[in-house]
Amino acid sequence: MDTPLIVTKSPITRKEVHLFYQMDRELFCFLIFKLNRDVTQSLLVMALWLWFEKVGCHNLIKKISFLPGTLINALVNEAVTCLQFLEMDDRNIPIGGGLPLTKIIIQKEISLHMFNLKRYTSVTGIKIVLNQICARIFNDILQIVLKRQNTIVTQGTASRTHTANIPLTLPGFPHPLFGTFDLSPTIENINLSDERIWIEKRPYDDDDDATTDDDRSMFLTFSRGFPVSEMEVRCLFTTNYGDCLQSLTMGGNKNQGEQPLFAVMILKMVELVDQILMGKRVSKLQINGKHIWARKYEPRV
Repeated sequence: MDTPLIVTKSPITRKEVHLFYQMDRELFCFLIFKLNRDVTQSLLVMALWLWFEKVGCHNLIKKISFLPGTLINALVNEAVTCLQFLEMDDRNIPIGGGLPLTKIIIQKEISLHMFNLKRYTSVTGIKIVLNQICARIFNDILQIVLKRQNTIVTQGTASRTHTANIPLTLPGFPHPLFGTFDLSPTIENINLSDERIWIEKRPYDDDDDATTDDDRSMFLTFSRGFPVSEMEVRCLFTTNYGDCLQSLTMGGNKNQGEQPLFAVMILKMVELVDQILMGKRVSKLQINGKHIWARKYEPRV
C-alpha cells in the first residue's frame, strides 16, 4: 500500500478508513470465509503481513491477494509458523530457514533465523500493528464473525436478544506475546495528521510513545561476592551499544549496604534488546572480570 496521501485536518470516517484498506479487508475475509481459517489466527497473520509491509516488503498484501487460494493457504501456514516460533523458548530452525514460499513472494532474504535474532523487535512491531491498525480496519468484520459464533454456540438455549447482550471476546486474548486487543476502538473524528494508520512508513518510531517501557526492559543479575556498581553497568552498555539507556534501577537495600544482585534496565529502543541477546534467552556479559547476565524483563501479571 504505497499510495501517497495528502494529509489534511478534516475528520475521517469509518467508511474512508475501510476504503483505504479495502484490499487488506478482502484478504482478511478470504482467510476466514473462504479458507475457513480460525479468526484469531487470521487476525495475527494479517498483523504479521502488515508489519512486513511496514518494514520494507512493499505491496505484500496486493501480491498475496492475486495468488490462488492454495498458495495463500500455504503462505498462511508459513506465517503461523513464524508466530508460533516467536512463542517458543527452544527454537530449532529447519534447514533452509523454514519460509521458502514467503521468501519467494517478498523477494527478500527471510527465514526463522531472522525471527530468532529479532524476536522482541518483531513481537513489538506486530503488537503495535495489531492494536493500532488491525483493531480499526477489521473491527466490523470481527464483530460479525464473533456474534455469529456466539449465536451458534447459544442456539436453542438463549434468545437472540439475550445472545446480542453477551460481551464479545476474541479467543486467545489477552495473548501471551501481544497482550490485549480492543474489539471496539473509536476511529471517528480523528484528524488525519494525528492518525497513525495513515502513515506509510514503519509502524512505530522508537522515540515516540508507541513502545512501552516493558517492551524495552531487561533484567540483569550479578554474582554474589562480586559486587557490580551502577557505574560499571552503565559503562558496559554505553561502551558496547552507545547512548542506549533510558533508566537503570539497581536492586538491593543501599541503606543496609547490601550488594546489588539484580537490576532493571530500560533501553531507548526495543531493537537493542535483540542486539544484546543475539537470539539467546540469556546473554552473559562481563566487565572488570565480573559477570552480568541479561534477559528480557517480563513483568508480573
